Amino acid sequence: MTDHQAGVGRAYDAVAELYANLFAGELSGRDDELKLIHELIAAPPVAQRGLPVGDLGCGPGEATVLLGGLGVHAFGLDLSAGMLAQARRARPSDTFVRGSLLALPFADVSLGAVLARYSVIHLPPAEVPHALGELRRVLAPGGRLLLGFFAADPSLGDTDHPVPFDHKVTTAHRWPVDTLASLLRTAGLTETARSVRRPGPGERFPQANLLAEAAP
Repeated sequence: MTDHQAGVGRAYDAVAELYANLFAGELSGRDDELKLIHELIAAPPVAQRGLPVGDLGCGPGEATVLLGGLGVHAFGLDLSAGMLAQARRARPSDTFVRGSLLALPFADVSLGAVLARYSVIHLPPAEVPHALGELRRVLAPGGRLLLGFFAADPSLGDTDHPVPFDHKVTTAHRWPVDTLASLLRTAGLTETARSVRRPGPGERFPQANLLAEAAP
């Protein structure tokens, strides 16, 4: 884990309980994202072979619990020990491990799918290609990745480059959707679906999801 990653983990440690309470139930109203999550776990390595689904950057574990409720073998990984403590309170029987997207502690082609909700937003942009390569490495052939992130906003002058902003926990980036999609292709993942929505109440930027598949 890099010094930067350790710092992000500590920043989330400091707000873990508040964060868990503040965002409890937030997925329940996100129909576009829930639709893509169902497509994620329909990947053949999950639906046919029963390979696990990693919620990587799981935070307090809400999405991990959702995945488990959909009948898949789900586990969570996060940088923050405080967030993992919150996750274990929500679902003690699930497996939650500490780790970094830059050095995933999993074997090659061992996962059927990966959910990465807002998991790359705090990475320096130069490190994102490496993280996407790690996600591709652990996916089985035909496995799928669902990547959620803050999208760039042309009305704010955003172009084709990631833009840093003052996230409430620690500095984050909003990404042009096509730019991140191009990095997925370079990592060996083929985009199969995307969603982009305008900011909702209490949100500052558009929210985006990219669903991509590893070559069978």
